[in-house]
Amino acid sequence: MADLWQNAMDHAVAAARKAGQVVREALLDDRKVMTKSSSVDLVTQTDQKVEQLIIQSVKDKFPTHRFIGEESVAAGESCVLSDDPTWIIDPIDGTTNFVHAFPFVAVSIGFSVNKQACVRDVRSPLYLSPAQVKAEKQMEFGVVYSCLEDKMFTARRGKGAFCNGEPLQVSNQEDIKQSIIATEFGSNRDPEAVDKIFSSLRNILCIPVHGVRGAGTAAINMCLVASGCVEAYYEIGIHVWDVAAGSLIVSEAGGVLMDVEGGDVDLMSRRVVAANSRTIAERIVKEIDSFSPSRDDAPSPPKQ
Repeated sequence: MADLWQNAMDHAVAAARKAGQVVREALLDDRKVMTKSSSVDLVTQTDQKVEQLIIQSVKDKFPTHRFIGEESVAAGESCVLSDDPTWIIDPIDGTTNFVHAFPFVAVSIGFSVNKQACVRDVRSPLYLSPAQVKAEKQMEFGVVYSCLEDKMFTARRGKGAFCNGEPLQVSNQEDIKQSIIATEFGSNRDPEAVDKIFSSLRNILCIPVHGVRGAGTAAINMCLVASGCVEAYYEIGIHVWDVAAGSLIVSEAGGVLMDVEGGDVDLMSRRVVAANSRTIAERIVKEIDSFSPSRDDAPSPPKQ
């Protein structure tokens, strides 16, 4: 049987690599910085340029495919999955890093079919119903290119995860007290949300764990889980384009995904726990002081 989506994945890898070159070149120039939802939610002309580069290249090759892109959504496009093949794009995951030349910046491309951006471990049927296994089959591939490290992370559904062609495998550490956990603080500066973020951080530090780290990009944090460098990553406030690709990379490297209150992850909910094992994920969930940001697929408020 022909592999329907390998050609699309090959194109995603080539587009991500070309986008990474644009990002590296932009770091040598002055970077014009703008803001979106707040003074700490940054965007640059390079974000917009890279997204358009990827989208146009896909349109030329796959004219019937659809898109969810971070900058397109910020400009008013809808963030809704359909039955059509859909490219979920973060042109620069780690824009604040990019602005400050902090050396972790990623291009993230996820590919979804039949409305599914929900990723579960299909190799663990013990935890899944047949309907859930069927749903999982619709997330076809994920590509995360860490531009400044020149690391290309890739995953195909049911075919494993790789970094520069080498297989990835999550850590086998089952003791939370021997673990490193990754997280981010996000761009929400609402005092109640910040209090919950620091409450969760305090709870996890005091388990105690070996340490807490953060690369400044959700996509790279998830790839660190897949690589076995950290045992788990959790965050509330991320967006579907931040984690669509990375979630499949974690799953295909043998990891698990969970909502911050337990149960199946819904990438439109803007909440995720990615871990090397169910044991570690469930332990992290116990310590998270959760809250619910507005969903990515929530209807836009009517214009005044």
